[in-house]
Amino acid sequence: MFKSRVAGRIPAALATLALVAGLGITGTAPASAACGTTWGSLPKASNSITNAPITNVRTGRHDCFDRMVIDFRGKAPSYSIKYVSTVYGIGSGNQIPLRGNADLRLIMDAPAYDEWGRATYHIANQNELSNVAGYLTFRQLAWGGSHEAQTLIGLGVRARLPFRAFVLDGPGGGSRLIIDVAHYWT
Repeated sequence: MFKSRVAGRIPAALATLALVAGLGITGTAPASAACGTTWGSLPKASNSITNAPITNVRTGRHDCFDRMVIDFRGKAPSYSIKYVSTVYGIGSGNQIPLRGNADLRLIMDAPAYDEWGRATYHIANQNELSNVAGYLTFRQLAWGGSHEAQTLIGLGVRARLPFRAFVLDGPGGGSRLIIDVAHYWT
């Protein structure tokens, strides 16, 4: 009788282990939990009195988020970034179709040209400011125009996810506006 009770428990224990392994329940937290982003998805904005021109737009991938960086020649300007149903070009008003299930619109009080009208940021492809193939969150960065000392960039993302925006000092007296969009809600 002892053998039959033990023999009956072994398959049950193996089934439980298989279930736990199949659900991914382990002693370590998943990567999304380790990120602990608490940013939210509401609009972000900053006020700054400057008209430093844009000199570059670039992106990067991180463990918990995808990052867009805008470089300026001088102090970073005022900006506003928020989720919108459609992004429209600045000056033209034309719709800018973006890949992804959510659109972020970034407007900066900064030109992409100097005081003589010469470009300070040279754009190879207005529909693809950066190659984001293989990124977990970003789907597309598109140029929305630079008109009357304002510049617009549309960012297509996988879904409406939490994001943050902040400014860092850059080399040579410049600065950078950083926009991070989380991979997941945590």
